[in-house]
Amino acid sequence: MIRMRHLLICLPWCWLPMAASAQVSATSDYLARMDRDGDGRVSLSEYQQWMSYAFDARDADGDGVLAAAELPGGKGAPISRASHLQILAQRFQRQDANRDGYLSARELAAPPL
Repeated sequence: MIRMRHLLICLPWCWLPMAASAQVSATSDYLARMDRDGDGRVSLSEYQQWMSYAFDARDADGDGVLAAAELPGGKGAPISRASHLQILAQRFQRQDANRDGYLSARELAAPPL
């Protein structure tokens, strides 16, 4: 009985290396989809382009502004595409830990500060 309890306590820790490996692999796949020019890193423009899918999907009339009716819940202040891109640029800057102007797979996997 004690051995079984010990096994159950230790088992989650045994899986951590495999989980980390799977996460890095998934992040690499995510980077590959965002990396339009195939250079192994994500530029600000690639990041903004990829991360704008939700904005584009919600902008039903294609005017570059999310009006209240196009926002979740149907209310809120309008959001322009320029404002949206500026917010994404700020997020990109926070994730660019080494300040080289690009996001690596490791930087993409890290939560933004």
